Amino acid sequence: MILRTPSFYKDFKCIAGACPDSCCQGWEVDADCDTLSSYSVLTGEIKNRIDSVLDKDEFGNTVFRLADKKRCPFLNNNNLCDIHIAIGQEYTPYTCRTFPRFINDFGGTREMGISFSCPVAADMMYALEEPMSFTDELIDEPPTLNEIDAQTYYYLTKARKKAFEIIRNTQKPVSQRLIELLDYGVEIQQDLEEYEQENDLTEFFDVFKNPELINPQWTEKVNNGSIKLVEDKMFYVNIASYFIYRYFLTAVYDYDVLSKIKMAVVGVLVAVCFGDDSWTMHLWSKETEHSQYNMDRYRALLKKAKCLSAESLKKLLQNE
Repeated sequence: MILRTPSFYKDFKCIAGACPDSCCQGWEVDADCDTLSSYSVLTGEIKNRIDSVLDKDEFGNTVFRLADKKRCPFLNNNNLCDIHIAIGQEYTPYTCRTFPRFINDFGGTREMGISFSCPVAADMMYALEEPMSFTDELIDEPPTLNEIDAQTYYYLTKARKKAFEIIRNTQKPVSQRLIELLDYGVEIQQDLEEYEQENDLTEFFDVFKNPELINPQWTEKVNNGSIKLVEDKMFYVNIASYFIYRYFLTAVYDYDVLSKIKMAVVGVLVAVCFGDDSWTMHLWSKETEHSQYNMDRYRALLKKAKCLSAESLKKLLQNE
């Protein structure tokens, strides 16, 4: 199998208790089936603590019931994990072991990266002085079983390569690159499947008022947001690159590539409108990418909201 990662991926290191935020606070922690099985053989105090906090969420998933201030019940006063300390990292849920990494498997290729939701990862991407690049290596794992249509996958890999070329074109302003990216998204969507956008009348800033609030700072950001010009900054190029890398090829499953393109453009507008810094992207990502409820709503709005149509986004980029 080929493993593809951003060039900075191996430099990432969790700073644990020194982190300015906590990935163990604000959202529920899913206890996956394999992890639950490993708990069945435990004994003693840690087993009793785990059993006492297992619960079901509204989607039927088994989760750890949160303590005060939405903290994981195993997050101690030093912002460290009591499960990790008592019996080892391998007994923490899969989400905890992999965060802030994301993994997309496409048969013989696995793509991994790190999410803006982690402040350290967000800082790394903010500090990049060159366009985001990627490295491939062979790993000793067999291809994953899948139902991917090979022809669609190869079409999308070629299309994504061009999308990267558009956003990296230093001969044009970033705003113009994003406009061309939207036009390209419309073009390739027509090759895949009809895209019927409904006339949802949600206003642009209301898109970001998530029903499930994780950090009140995000509400302040949205309430103080304003439309501004998109400047020529490397950070904006790499925000778009992050979304293209993370989501573009997942259109092989739903044939909705235009929404993935729009996500890249809106990602840049998040920084432009709400705060030109890594912390803003961290807040947005934690609020949206890591809340199933908020992300489902956001995906629906990308397709249905008139304010997020390709033409509406182009007008925002032109500051009209």
